[in-house]
Amino acid sequence: MTGRTKEELRRDILDSLRMVIDPELGESLVDLGLIYRIEVGDRAKARVEMSTTTKGCPAAAYLRDAVHSAVSIVPGIEDVEVLLVYEPAWSPDLMAETVRHRFGFGRGEVRR
Repeated sequence: MTGRTKEELRRDILDSLRMVIDPELGESLVDLGLIYRIEVGDRAKARVEMSTTTKGCPAAAYLRDAVHSAVSIVPGIEDVEVLLVYEPAWSPDLMAETVRHRFGFGRGEVRR
């Protein structure tokens, strides 16, 4: 690695992922709560677990590729693995509060 800590790289990855916008909802995957886990391992390998709002999302491959690209450009990251997972199932309560409100989900009003 580049002398930067794993936590610094993790934060840089998260910042880079904010550029990945869901084409249907117009919000970043980070703010939509679709990025479940970011791990930085030895030898500068990043592993990202992400989801989509629905299992049959037609943009899943596009979003997975966009996540891979966004992580790949982070200085210090040499290898990227992106896993598309559906456990736990995504729900609107995973969204950032500002995004929940923009979509009409107030505090305590999220339906599963």
